[in-house]
Amino acid sequence: MPDSSPLAKDWHSSVCPHDCPSVCALEIEKLSESRIGKVRGAAANDYTAGVICAKVARYAERQHHPGRLSVPLRRIGSKGCGPEGFAPISWDEALDETAAKLKAAAAKFGPETVWPYFYAGTMGLVQRDGIDRLRNVMGYSRQYSTICITLADAGWLAGAGAKRGTDAREIAKSDLIVVWGGNPVSTQVNVMTHIARAKKTRGAKLVVVDPYRTGTAQQADLHLMVKPGTDAALALGVMHVLFAEGFADRDYMAQYTRGAAALEAHVADKTPEWAESICGVPAATIREFARLYGGTKRAYLRLGYGFARHRNGSSSMHAASCLPAITGAWRHEGGGALYAQSAIYALDKTLIQGLDRLDTRVRELDQSRIGPVLTGDKRDLGDGPPVTALFIQNTNPMNVAPELAKVRAGFLRDDLFVCVHEQFLTETARMADIVLPATTFLEHDDIYQAGGHTYLQVARKVVEPYAQAKSNHWVHCELAKRLGAEHRGFAMTEWDIVDWTLKASGYPSADEVHAGRWHDRAPSFEKAHFLEGFGHEDGKFHFDADWAKLGPAWEAMPSLPTQMTNYDAATDDKPFRLVAAPARTFLNSTFTETPGSQEREQRPTAMIHPAALAKLGIADGARVRLGNEKGSLVVHAKAFDGVLPGTVVVESIWPNAAFEEGIGINLLTSADPGFPAGGAVFHDTAIWLKPA
Repeated sequence: MPDSSPLAKDWHSSVCPHDCPSVCALEIEKLSESRIGKVRGAAANDYTAGVICAKVARYAERQHHPGRLSVPLRRIGSKGCGPEGFAPISWDEALDETAAKLKAAAAKFGPETVWPYFYAGTMGLVQRDGIDRLRNVMGYSRQYSTICITLADAGWLAGAGAKRGTDAREIAKSDLIVVWGGNPVSTQVNVMTHIARAKKTRGAKLVVVDPYRTGTAQQADLHLMVKPGTDAALALGVMHVLFAEGFADRDYMAQYTRGAAALEAHVADKTPEWAESICGVPAATIREFARLYGGTKRAYLRLGYGFARHRNGSSSMHAASCLPAITGAWRHEGGGALYAQSAIYALDKTLIQGLDRLDTRVRELDQSRIGPVLTGDKRDLGDGPPVTALFIQNTNPMNVAPELAKVRAGFLRDDLFVCVHEQFLTETARMADIVLPATTFLEHDDIYQAGGHTYLQVARKVVEPYAQAKSNHWVHCELAKRLGAEHRGFAMTEWDIVDWTLKASGYPSADEVHAGRWHDRAPSFEKAHFLEGFGHEDGKFHFDADWAKLGPAWEAMPSLPTQMTNYDAATDDKPFRLVAAPARTFLNSTFTETPGSQEREQRPTAMIHPAALAKLGIADGARVRLGNEKGSLVVHAKAFDGVLPGTVVVESIWPNAAFEEGIGINLLTSADPGFPAGGAVFHDTAIWLKPA
């Protein structure tokens, strides 16, 4: 166990709420009851290991930003207006008006007309998920949360059957680390700490699979630059070599897997040359990687959320996750794979979410399809009522949701009431009728679990809330009073709920966990490496997936790993594939307001191969227009040889106002759900490109 000794007087422990894999253990310098100073990673936590990203290290910029919302507001101008279009009101007025509007909407159309809408602006479970308690008690429309992980989840579960894997701290004992579908230099810096340790102490090699030369790929010993959406073809080409050249661990497969013989026959003709014709990685490089991977017992496969951004992401994740089950890398310390560790926590969220009041007969609306939902698409609404009232926390759909033109049209409806609880006047808040000022993670209590490590953490408030800002939980409780929503959770403090949840889940008390700063839930080596069996009933890794258990569109899925062709492929009319990958100093639409992030990112930029620019007669730095059937927008071109000629990368998510025509990159992305269980497809976009 890492040392968890008390901090010095002016330093307080906390937890970063902004990144679901990392959920970094933090130490906050407290300057006064209302101000913070420095923010650093907790050195005593052996996952965070004292390292945090630059954006959170500068958190005082955000915490004390002059643009933070300070009082409740009522819109008096047009929808989408700036600060001048809002007037301050009291909290009682704001909550009374919101409750009255929700009641009126429900009285006219039934409670399903109200849609509480949220996501992961905080990873804290009480402040993030408590909105479900209000939803479930009131019978409001449910939310199917698909923005981030749905496609990747299905793909991992198809093979492994449980959402856990090799402890990330074992990376330091690996001889080969493969980062596939992620860019931890920008999005999960702690992974790079453990990779650097392995490289220094063991001479480990780093391989990165990514459509462009990211910051992580720049540090790699080998970068496999795939065409977007073709990861499965690469994986199949690697499998071919593993079987053909004797790298398959047949004893391991006989004991721990299902469908091995069928898989071997299936990939017999999936040569590296075949894979190259689809994914663009040279056959020689595919062989080099396959031999390196197959010949390294301590090979660690870190699979990321990039798989969750393509229509065929589930099948691609399944294909990639097969590799350690073929070679038997799971047997070895520092070997195996990790996608996420969610299954190890086993928290009872009944009280947080009001699951004792959940009615599955209430309709469930797809979060990623908020544009079609708000514009009346019957594929989403069915025979139910239109959505005429939104209560929004922890997300900014007017910037981050796909098909932004439809999202904007929906929010502009005169019959739609919107209340937004936020820290800043975001694009979504500008569309609201009532805006409520929200606390940051430093101003409230919460509990956190991580996807990328094994520590459960709790955090107490460090400083007093800014001005009149209130926590999500407080707002839930106050609205509940006005709506007549009765549940014991509404009569409890955040800390009471944290404590109940921990005790109900078999953990120590909230005070005990807080005193220790974190609680390690790491399973045994055997369990983490699935040596006691995989998560399916038969205990096997499934090369032949049973997709019927994973989503309603299962009939479209191939049983064995396959390069599905259902993605938005390039055409003569749309010859480029767009990747809207995360920018290093933004986190979705968070941190876009801070000076440090704005200074580094400068402006929206399309990274395009020099040969593609030359063919189009476009100069480096020139304005270019990107478009498809959903619309078009202008950015500046940057000649970049770290992409294939048919790939365009726009690191995002920039505020809409940063674009010349006032609408952002998600204008071009689709709200079509991926197979088999849905999921947003932000990196699966075919576009045309021309001089602006």
